[in-house]
Amino acid sequence: MRHPVRRAVDGPARRARRALALCAALAASLGAGSGWAASFKATLIQTDDDPRLERSRVERPALGHPGGPVNPALDLALKDSKLELDAEGAALVLDTVKVGSAAAARDAAAKAEKAGAVALLADLPADWLLAAADGAKLPLLNLGDSSDRLRERDCRARLLHVAPSERMRADALAQTLAQRRWINVLLLTGPSDADRERSTTAQVAIKRYGLKLAGSKPFKLSADPRERDLANPLLLTQGAYDVVWVVDSDGEFARALPYRTVLPRPVVGDAGLVALTWAASFERFGAPQVSRRFAKAAGRPMLGADWVAWLAGKALVAAAVAAPKGPAAAFQQALAGVELDGSKGVGMSFRPWDGQLRQPMLLSDGQSVVAMAPVEGILHPKNALDTLGADAPEKLCKTR
Repeated sequence: MRHPVRRAVDGPARRARRALALCAALAASLGAGSGWAASFKATLIQTDDDPRLERSRVERPALGHPGGPVNPALDLALKDSKLELDAEGAALVLDTVKVGSAAAARDAAAKAEKAGAVALLADLPADWLLAAADGAKLPLLNLGDSSDRLRERDCRARLLHVAPSERMRADALAQTLAQRRWINVLLLTGPSDADRERSTTAQVAIKRYGLKLAGSKPFKLSADPRERDLANPLLLTQGAYDVVWVVDSDGEFARALPYRTVLPRPVVGDAGLVALTWAASFERFGAPQVSRRFAKAAGRPMLGADWVAWLAGKALVAAAVAAPKGPAAAFQQALAGVELDGSKGVGMSFRPWDGQLRQPMLLSDGQSVVAMAPVEGILHPKNALDTLGADAPEKLCKTR
């Protein structure tokens, strides 16, 4: 008679425990999918009628130039992370605002902060970016501008750079040339202010890695017959050198330079071998899967600007997962300290001295990835990624 008694006593207890477990599961489910979840809002500020996205440029983008708006990449990052956010009971909402001036960028940042945004993202030129950074007391992720001054004299305490700096690109190229012993460099520089500033950065990298400047010449594309010689590769590339480094922010002259030099020498910089943030042909560390998902979503190859935006979205998700119930201050603190996997084989984090994201660079000719930087053999006491760009002892940012 013991067995029936035990069943009579234990049966209701088991049913009670099952009921309690069901209630707990229901509560968790409601918490993850309802108002119980912490909902974080971020705002993307973009240039209205962005000149980089003119039809002629997008249809045949120069290496390193954007191939379209960054919005599909951000959407992909949030879509990829939905399950992760749901598991933590958190939500992330992204708004987009387009602006036509620096003043409008400042106003958009202020309005986003007032509306409850916990972070800003910006794909803006440098002066507009600084206006947005000054318009709100929020962390701002720089998606598009590589100007070194944003990491140095014009830095901001809450400004984080997902896009690599110009100095990082130059260091990646110089390391690669040094590794291959292409020591003597002929430097060709375009006519714009940006070209001259970037040429100065290239010369610093050339000196930093033990290369020699074999010559430095200006070039200019012009319809004026008197300036025709300034765009003639055969005249510009006379002399002795191992490699031609061309600085051409526009890209039109550089595109036509390879195989037109006097000597049979490689071209690097803005054509030939280029330091890129991302290449759709990259085949390691899960990169093909990322590129395929983007191509399916956007209908075009994933380029560097797209990878930057995708990784910025992942940074927002990482911060939300680290502080899923808030408050906003906890989210913002987590954002500055995230470590990210961007399918480049290493963990990437923001440098505390200038807000720049440490990241490897890809060296590509547009067809395949030839190498990665930092190159093998480059040493650093803490992190080899800090050999690309300004290291801590070189800090020029006074607000951090």
